[in-house]
Amino acid sequence: MRLDTDFIRAQFPAFQVPALQGQAFFENAGGSYTCKQVIDRLTRFYTERKVQPYAPYDASTLAGAEMDEARTRMAALLGVDADELSFGPSTTQNTYVLAQAFAEFLQPGEAIVVTNQDHEANTGPWRRLAKRGIEIREWRVDPVTGHLDPEDLEALLDENVRLVCFPHCSNVVGEVNPVIEITALAHAAGAFVCVDGVSYAPHGFVDVGSLGPDIYLFSAYKTYGPHQGLMVIRRVLGGLLPNQGHEFNGDALYKRFTPAGPDHAQVAACAGMADYVDALFDHHIGGPASPTERGRAVHDLMRDHEEALLAPLLDAVSGRNAVRLIGPGTAAGRAPTVALALERPGEEVAAELSRHGIMAGGGDFYAGRALSAMGVDDRLGVLRLSFTHYTTAEDVAQLIDALDKVL
Repeated sequence: MRLDTDFIRAQFPAFQVPALQGQAFFENAGGSYTCKQVIDRLTRFYTERKVQPYAPYDASTLAGAEMDEARTRMAALLGVDADELSFGPSTTQNTYVLAQAFAEFLQPGEAIVVTNQDHEANTGPWRRLAKRGIEIREWRVDPVTGHLDPEDLEALLDENVRLVCFPHCSNVVGEVNPVIEITALAHAAGAFVCVDGVSYAPHGFVDVGSLGPDIYLFSAYKTYGPHQGLMVIRRVLGGLLPNQGHEFNGDALYKRFTPAGPDHAQVAACAGMADYVDALFDHHIGGPASPTERGRAVHDLMRDHEEALLAPLLDAVSGRNAVRLIGPGTAAGRAPTVALALERPGEEVAAELSRHGIMAGGGDFYAGRALSAMGVDDRLGVLRLSFTHYTTAEDVAQLIDALDKVL
């Protein structure tokens, strides 16, 4: 079944804005457009329900109910219980809170495995625990391909490792890591698993319950929603880690790791992401299905569409002189996040592309460790071209034409 991009684009007000007409958006890894379902819910909350929630008057009761709806419906999409999902101001902030909880939980001499493929948000907070006596072991990428080899992880695992942190996919390498296999290796060694899903979730919400990690993190503003970080912490681990919230919230799993008061309106608006998945499912497939089944079906539709568009882009850049494609050269098994190392600054090339109607980015994208490990000059960074399921074949053709002119 083919994705109906006309229907999909009708769900995003940005595609109807006159100033954006003719502009092809290829910096989705930095943040996606927002769907109208989220915008409508956010507008309604700020207009009708911007009061302290959970009090016994109508506006407040409705406000609390919308917040609860967001958590319940998004958790169902992700295949976990409602109280295993927390909302925080960003994934970076959520990870720092988790690191503080592990700092209290772990003993000196115990170990955490991190990678040098990650965005800084899922490596920096854990590395800082070395100051607390926690051993940090680095699972390193292949310096040519950027690949993380599970066999290299096995060599790092022993009875001292308590946590393994890695990305579902890197925001510069793009390769989709085998979460189920890696999680099984870590669990067999007695370690918990923390997966940074920020760069994967825009390409389809995953069934976290089936994947198996103990922690799964991603950002709503990259999945068509407001600027919030969503964090799944499975019940067993959540009950073991020390409470990081207010003392009186310690018995509520979804409040234990959100010390700051939640942004009520943005939490409530996250239900719009579930509305959007339902709209796509009903339009393309229809019929009875559980929220998790709907999420899986929409995920597969998105990925099939993205892979079909990614193949010609990879072909167009792979054969160019003075262009190094970071990550796999085939569309299967990678996200549509394409980083190119050039002989001049990526940011400079992105500026030139903008004159041809291409919105893209340049730099290191907080993945400096990964790029340095692969020998990329940190003064140049990379040009990053990233898209998602609302991108069309015409957009990709416009990008390839612009690359021909600029490169």
